[in-house]
Amino acid sequence: MSFLTWLSGTAPAVWARESDSIWAYPTILFLHTLGLAILVGFTTAIDFRVLGVSPRLPLAPLRRFFLFIWVGFWINAVSGTVLLILTPAKLANPAFLVKMASVALGVADMLWLKREVFDVTAAIGRSGETTASSLGKILAASSLLLWMVAITAGRLMAYVGVQR
Repeated sequence: MSFLTWLSGTAPAVWARESDSIWAYPTILFLHTLGLAILVGFTTAIDFRVLGVSPRLPLAPLRRFFLFIWVGFWINAVSGTVLLILTPAKLANPAFLVKMASVALGVADMLWLKREVFDVTAAIGRSGETTASSLGKILAASSLLLWMVAITAGRLMAYVGVQR
């Protein structure tokens, strides 16, 4: 925590936090929102398809979405780290802890879903399949729930645990 506090006092962090420039805090926040939209948007598309939406659409082509999911994740990881540096007190916010736990579980869920539904070893002979396994459907439903919790907790950080 002391290292983050020190970082938050450096000239670039103070500028990003206090500047009126659109290239400071607004840009970092925009990147975090963009990363979230990419990550959760493509994940949600996969989840809904695995749960049976558009059943005539084969599952296999959706495997390409994982590249975009990782791009969104890394945009979020970098911009989120910068946002944490700008305000290290967020570490003490219970909503932040819920958000980070949900993100970690969401990523683990996504990796498990990819292995269960899309990887070659799990899909031998199923490349043209249009339905996922029961486990795949459970993972898709839990993914939707985890990302909903992460987004909600992230938004609630402004209101929960705030020192007045």
